[in-house]
Amino acid sequence: MIVTCDRRIQWCSGHRVHQHESKCRNLHGHNYVALIHAHAEGLDSIGRVIDFGVLKTVVGAWIDENWDHGFILWEEDPLAKLWEMGHALASHKFFLLRENPTAENMAKYLLEKSSELLVEAGHPEVVVVRIDLWETENCRAVAEYGEVQL
Repeated sequence: MIVTCDRRIQWCSGHRVHQHESKCRNLHGHNYVALIHAHAEGLDSIGRVIDFGVLKTVVGAWIDENWDHGFILWEEDPLAKLWEMGHALASHKFFLLRENPTAENMAKYLLEKSSELLVEAGHPEVVVVRIDLWETENCRAVAEYGEVQL
């Protein structure tokens, strides 16, 4: 039997999808919602995968620091180059993603980052196995590992 627990985290960010064929190529923002699915081989002494508050504190704090009320750009986006050159945008909060910041790529990144953050916070027994990322109420991307690996 596989047991997971889920924590919902929401934030606001701007982005643009570089070379998008429609309006998403423009600067715009969303009210994102992520559902973080965590798993451990066994439950802790009181019957939990992990305390929900730990997921909020660890992953939520990273989102607050890096993505919330900031702008997410692909590191190859020409706007990122302007920001790096000290353009007027330099005073704003930016996060450079290694891939174009589609919902799918953001979900993949958050999936990888979440487990890394939990290890750093002293919870190596817990793995984030899936991220559901809503860009809008109607649009969701999912990134998940095929098998749970601890």
